[in-house]
Amino acid sequence: MAFNPLLHEDLDHILTQTASLWKEIAGTRLFIAGGTGFFGKWLLESISAANDILGCQITATTLSRNPTRFLEEMPHLAARQEFDWIKGDVRDFPFPRGDHDYVFHMATAASAKLNEGQPLEMLDTIVEGTRRTLAFARHCRAKRLLITSSGAVYGPQPSTLNHIPESYIGGPDPLAPSSAYAEGKRMAELLCQLTPDIPCVIARCFAFIGPHLPLNAHFAAGNFLKDALLGDPINIEGDGRAVRSYLYASDLIIWLLTLLLQGTPGRAYNVGSNEALSIKELAERIALVAGVSSTIRIRNTPSQEPAQRYVPDTRLAHDELGLKKSISLDESVKKYLAWARAGSPQNTYASTMTNINLARHGASHL
Repeated sequence: MAFNPLLHEDLDHILTQTASLWKEIAGTRLFIAGGTGFFGKWLLESISAANDILGCQITATTLSRNPTRFLEEMPHLAARQEFDWIKGDVRDFPFPRGDHDYVFHMATAASAKLNEGQPLEMLDTIVEGTRRTLAFARHCRAKRLLITSSGAVYGPQPSTLNHIPESYIGGPDPLAPSSAYAEGKRMAELLCQLTPDIPCVIARCFAFIGPHLPLNAHFAAGNFLKDALLGDPINIEGDGRAVRSYLYASDLIIWLLTLLLQGTPGRAYNVGSNEALSIKELAERIALVAGVSSTIRIRNTPSQEPAQRYVPDTRLAHDELGLKKSISLDESVKKYLAWARAGSPQNTYASTMTNINLARHGASHL
């Protein structure tokens, strides 16, 4: 079996919860735009496991700006015969030949650096990338398309709203350049609604945690974990009061696969955890689970304004599709921590390479 052995427990969890769904798409071909990011890596790992363990014989074409680099960093995926790779930009990629039954559009990462430094590039990538992917889905007569949107489409969550539902009609400030990402996602959702001949399900994604999440980007969980592993103070850029929630990666894949196959086309579903905690509490939990005595440094003095919230109401996904969070936050941190400790906490790619080499030689740093 050539899927990542360090994710065996998580992949087994995914297959156990979604066995009937994998059987439903057995023998089909997928198209994945954005297959080299956090979501895409987990999806490819899951397909590999479904093929090896369940004998699903699923094949996939994956679009990437730099597939060669990705495959050098993820060599166990390079060995997979069921994956084809296209080098290109999601905004103008050449349509691959052959039939593709299902489409995953996950091509725009939540890059704070790009959104702040090149907001027009961010906006263009989201909107034109969605337009191009929809055109391809029509071209290949895909049965269904799943697009990963964002909870950012709601704009600032009111302090009086503990959990934000899909029915909330809010929005980001259209005059703020920093709204490029959120406005792009809103436009992407609208493009899906304006293309009714493509059965499209929208996943409004919030915050996540687990292996493959970068330790050196703008993700708080990754940054805190890296600080703890290195024995450094855990630095919080704001005042520590912002409220978030975190869904573990294996639960994420269960939700996304379920939405693709069983979600109602034309409907948006919140994807995330409803267990709210402050950023300061997250830092404390990570330090506690990691067993370190790292100092927690909070950059800003708490203001008198209500704490910023970013927590979804997930009752629609639960009531309609039976989806729920099954991995606790503490267990999520333990799994993420074990992954990071198996390699270098400096970056996810180096960690992945080290993880694979350790597993091949029967070694462990856990």
